[in-house]
Amino acid sequence: MSYARQMLGSYRSDLTLDVDAEVLAAVIEAAADCAQACGADTDADLSEPHLAEMVACIRLCLDCADICAATAAVLSRPASWHRRVVRPLVEACVAICQSCGDECEQHAPRHAHCRVCAEACRRCEKACGEFLTIMK
Repeated sequence: MSYARQMLGSYRSDLTLDVDAEVLAAVIEAAADCAQACGADTDADLSEPHLAEMVACIRLCLDCADICAATAAVLSRPASWHRRVVRPLVEACVAICQSCGDECEQHAPRHAHCRVCAEACRRCEKACGEFLTIMK
């Protein structure tokens, strides 16, 4: 069982979540993993010999890492959510994961680190999309 799921399960029984805990845990984990992958990909991109070709990828990865980290952090505090904040944040996470994933996929044939990052972006994009469909 993941730490996100364990933490969600540790909430007082009178604090009921408005969403399925498994789906929530999955999006928290996917966003945290994507933030880590994007940070690592940025570092790897900076070590590539043709750095100018990697500038768009680096910028998108930086933005993606920040948005995914913020999403994971906010979603990890479900007892105090403000729906007017959570929904647009998760929508922004979907959007940046799409853009970053698209860019990383362009570089994936030449750079394994971009392939891994693209996979993390797609996983997060999917998890966030599933979360949005069940969010009340």
